This record gives sequence, structure tokens and C-alpha cells, in this order.
Amino acid sequence: MIHPIGNSIKPDTSDPQRLAELDAYGILDTPPEEGFDDVVEIARLICDAPVALVSLVAKDRQWFKARVGFAPCETDLNSSVCAYALSEPDLLIIPDLTADARTRANPLVTGDPHIRFYAGAPLRASSGQVLGSLCVIGTKPRPEGLSGRQAEALRRLARQMMVLLRERRQLTSIQAAAARRLALAELGDHLRDACSVAEMTAEAAQVVGQTLNASRAGYGELDPSGEYITILQDWAAPGETSLTGRHRFADYGTIGPGLAQGDTLVVPDVAADPRTAGTAAALEDIRVSAMLNVPIRERGRTVSLFFVHAATARAWTPEEIAFTRNVADRVQAGIGRLRAEEQQALLNRELSHRMKNTLAMVQAIATQTMRNAVDLDAARDALANRLIAMGKAHDLLLTGERESASLAAVIRGALTIHDDAQSGRLHLDGPFVHVGSKAALSLSLMVHELATNAAKYGALSAPEGRVRVTWTIEQGDPEPMVRLCWIEENGPLVTPPTRRGFGSRLIERGLAGAFSGEVQTSYLPEGARCMVTAPLRTLEADE
Repeated sequence: MIHPIGNSIKPDTSDPQRLAELDAYGILDTPPEEGFDDVVEIARLICDAPVALVSLVAKDRQWFKARVGFAPCETDLNSSVCAYALSEPDLLIIPDLTADARTRANPLVTGDPHIRFYAGAPLRASSGQVLGSLCVIGTKPRPEGLSGRQAEALRRLARQMMVLLRERRQLTSIQAAAARRLALAELGDHLRDACSVAEMTAEAAQVVGQTLNASRAGYGELDPSGEYITILQDWAAPGETSLTGRHRFADYGTIGPGLAQGDTLVVPDVAADPRTAGTAAALEDIRVSAMLNVPIRERGRTVSLFFVHAATARAWTPEEIAFTRNVADRVQAGIGRLRAEEQQALLNRELSHRMKNTLAMVQAIATQTMRNAVDLDAARDALANRLIAMGKAHDLLLTGERESASLAAVIRGALTIHDDAQSGRLHLDGPFVHVGSKAALSLSLMVHELATNAAKYGALSAPEGRVRVTWTIEQGDPEPMVRLCWIEENGPLVTPPTRRGFGSRLIERGLAGAFSGEVQTSYLPEGARCMVTAPLRTLEADE
């Protein structure tokens, strides 16, 4: 239709829904294609015009997918006539651009190439959004506009143009899906062979960035507070800068809380999104106009994320979001595999170390027990009991957290092979003390030897005899000390031994070597006493 002269309504090109629709076609800044070039040539011939264009109106420019008779591939919106076609229900026809209030000051009218006539058919998507126009332009006024046949041809060609755009969009979508599948397959091979987290995340970042045609992609880990992210590795397109290092989420908007809750952050335009609009300048300083952040969670907490950046506003498709999520999941699984392998290697080394220590102790105990044995049955029983005590200590280590146990549990475990431990004749009293793997084995053997001596010669050899084991934590100089007392009562009259046996030597040497303990033994008439003093630090040490 011929628009009435004098209408000076400024066209609105910033509708986000329209821009998102245009962006979804992925057509801007693509190279020429024969099908589109044919349409503009046919339009020019039918309408008998020197110029024909397929003009797509973006937020701040109009770009020509196809053109004939016009040199520039784009212009700013100040030079656009097609922008007025966005609100037209049908053709926009302006017979004389110099006589229309909307276009008389247009630089293309007042200056080269001095256009005078315009006729454009809106390029309307199935959603109803107008992406631009198929237009013909003349350098002379045409008061008659277009003939009925020319107008109808221009409408039909515009519809055909939308068919081409939809087919191209579908083909592009198929090709992009194939590219994503291929990228995931290749990434799987790389992640399987990667030997470090840095190698793994660098490969994943490059795959995501190149596959999604992004400006930047990478992986970062969150601190326990969730307020900071340390980007370990990223990939940047040529001309873009790396963001490796530590960053605070609050410097770039209110994006932190959502990520901490595990929400995927999708921002098509940082200047328009309420979460980032207030800090858009800071984001644009690092050339981030659109972003996609996929959080990675472990045990209900966000521990890291995979991010993708675009230097221009961009509508992230569900397929692109799913692809990035897939990559993030694979990276998480790969990192988990690497850490499990590292932990397994550490456990293997620890097991080997423990096995060597245990075998050395078994050898020493067996040698000392049997060296001067007169009664082989008694020696065999003593050796068996000592090995059982070692086994009890190992049970405590293997079932406790961090392969350690409490002091009370170590002592109680060492005493379970003595029948009297079940009759209330053994009493334990003291605060919680963590006993590390380094001290637990020797401590368990020490208690076993004390109990064995008590059962053979001391309080546990008499029906009324009792044993109390108490311990306290005292502030020493320069560090806290644990004082453990073994007290026998109501046993037979004690006479000091004339020589020290293997059990006594095992207690003293084992303690001195395991956790720097000092042993003081006394033999009072009412019962034997043994006091052990050791630094709390060495008792708690886990190797």
C-alpha cells in the first residue's frame, strides 16, 4: 500500500522478541547464496527497478542478505527505509522519498545514490514477527507505484524468501546437531586419554567454544562461600582475551545466588537482563554481551561451572544449552575418574607401607616370643594373643573415618581378648582423644601386653582384682600432652621383676618409635602402675 505522506512515526527496531526470532535464523553476516540472489534479481526484473535488496533489520543496523544494484552490504538504521516496513501489514510503497516526512532527510536520499522510490514487502515469520523486507528501489519518483501484478509478485517473492530462510534454518539446525554429536564423540576420546584436569578442561573448552561459535568458553571452580570463581582453563577466539584467574560474581551482577542453587544461567543480552544490566559495562569491558553458565554440583553443592561467552547479544537455543550441559557432565565424570585414580594410587602406596610395617612387627614379635621359650604351648598362646591384638587394632583402623579411632576404642579393642573385660573388672575413663593410624597399632599392642601381664601376675589373676585405665589432656610446655595411667588394684602382692621381659621392651620401644611417648612403670604392693606421657600432636598424627 502507499503510505500517506506526513507520517513521521519513528520505527521501533528493538523489540526483543523480534530480535530473538531474527537471531534464531542465524542468517546475519553469512556469505551470499544463489537462491537468495535469484530472488532479488527476479524482483528487480519484475518491478523494473535498478535496485533490489533482501534487508534484515537488526537492533542497530540493516544488513543485506542479497542485493543487486547496491554496493554496501549494510547500513546504519538512520539510512534505513526498510525499518518502516516492520510495522506494515502489507506492502510499504513510498512513491517519492523526498516528499515523505519519514525519509526526506535520509542520507541515501539526500546524498549518493539519491534514491527516490521504495517498495518493500515485509518478511514475516510464522510467529508473526517481521525480520525485514524484500524491497525494490528506484532513483526516480514513481507516482504510480507498482502495478497490481508487480505488487502481487513482490508479495509472493517475499513469501518465497521466507521459505528459503526456513529451509536454511532447518538445514543449519541439522548441520549444527551433527557438529555437536561429532564434537561430543571426539571429546569423549580426548577425555578418556587425558592425564590431568588442566588437559581435560582445556580440551572441553575448545570443543564448546568452536562448536558453538562462541568468543570464549572455559571451566572454573567455586570457593566454599560460592562468592568467587577461579577459572583454571579457558579457550578464547582469535582477538579475545583469556579470563583465567580469580573473579567475584558480585562484580558482574546478581548471578551468584542462582548458580549456587544449581540453576543454569542463560543471558542472551547482558544489557537487557535484570541480573546483569547494572554491571553491563564491566561485562562489556571483557567483551561479554551474552553468557551461558552451567553449574556442576557435588553432594548438593555447586563446586564448579562451565561457561560460554559471546561478544554480541545472542539467543542461546535449548540444543546449545543441552550440549553445554552434556559437556559439563562429561568433564565432571572425567575429573572424578582422575581423582579416583589418584586416590587409588595413594591407597595402594599406603597399603603397601602398612603391610611392610605389619610384617616387620609380626616378625619381631614372633622372634622375641619364641627366642627363649621353654614352654612351647605357652609361647604359642602368647604369640597368638599378640597377633590377635594386632588384628583388633587393624580392625579399628579400617572401620574408622580417616583410618583412625578414638583412644577409648583402641584400648577397648585391645582388651576384648581378655575374659575379665566382660565382667566389669576393667574400667576406662577419659576425654575423647583422636588416635591416628601411626600410633593406634603400637598403643593397642602396649595395652595388650599390660593386660597379659596383669592376667598372669597382677590384678587380673585374682578374683577381686581390678584395672583402671584413665587419661587426661594437660597443657604442657610447649604443647598439650596426653597422660595415660594403667592402675592395678586388689591383686596379689606385687614383687618387682628381676629382669625386663620382651613385653616391657615392646612397650617402651614401640611407644618411643611410634609417637614419642615416655613410659614410667612402678610396682607398688597394692598393684603395678604404668604411666605414659605423649604429645597430643603425635598421638593424632595419621602417618
